[in-house]
Amino acid sequence: MPPSTRIYAVGDVHGRLDLLLNLEAQIAADMATFPGPAHCHVVMLGDYVDRGAESRGVIEHLTTQTAHHFERTLLIGNHDWWLRRFLDDDGPALPWLASGGEAVLRSYGVLGQFPANDPVAVETLRRQLTRRVPVAHRRFLHRLLLHHRIGDYLFVHAGIRPGLALEQQDPHDLMFIREPFLSDRRDHGFVVVHGHTVVETPEVRTNRIGIDTGAYWTGVLTALVIDGDGIRFLSTAG
Repeated sequence: MPPSTRIYAVGDVHGRLDLLLNLEAQIAADMATFPGPAHCHVVMLGDYVDRGAESRGVIEHLTTQTAHHFERTLLIGNHDWWLRRFLDDDGPALPWLASGGEAVLRSYGVLGQFPANDPVAVETLRRQLTRRVPVAHRRFLHRLLLHHRIGDYLFVHAGIRPGLALEQQDPHDLMFIREPFLSDRRDHGFVVVHGHTVVETPEVRTNRIGIDTGAYWTGVLTALVIDGDGIRFLSTAG
């Protein structure tokens, strides 16, 4: 990493706006310690929605400029992809609703029962949610990136398919993969920084760094800090 650059990679938020605001305050304070001229950049690893109560609030926050004026790169996670497909009527609802999607419906004011196996009920939910999701939020979901590379680090939601060049990667793998990526020890040509797979504490390997610390359940949202001095972590663990 160039000595004038500092990167903050933020793990899976899952509707925990409270934790995101806490972590952003820490990031802003940490940025203030970086001597200028400097370039600080925040990379969000995706999964902004589902499970937690404030999916709408998280998206609204990320679509507006904050008091900290962060330069952000926003990646897509599998939960964001599921929500986008549901809104676009482009796939089954069951995987999403069974994996925390009900929290998104509630955050946008769609209340009641959510029978994912009833096509008529699902279509009703889709219409109700579509009416309530602002255009800016749908635009946000469609503008999320699959990956972002800075120097020797590749930032992606879930990981990569080992042995394939980046341009050959299946987008589904980038959002969903676990094995064989997690167990693979080979040099990928870059260090993969990812979320998606929950770990109790950040998992640092020679070829990857996993930082999804299960914010929704644990209350711990983690950021990886990368600069010319190496790596370290910020978190809401206290």
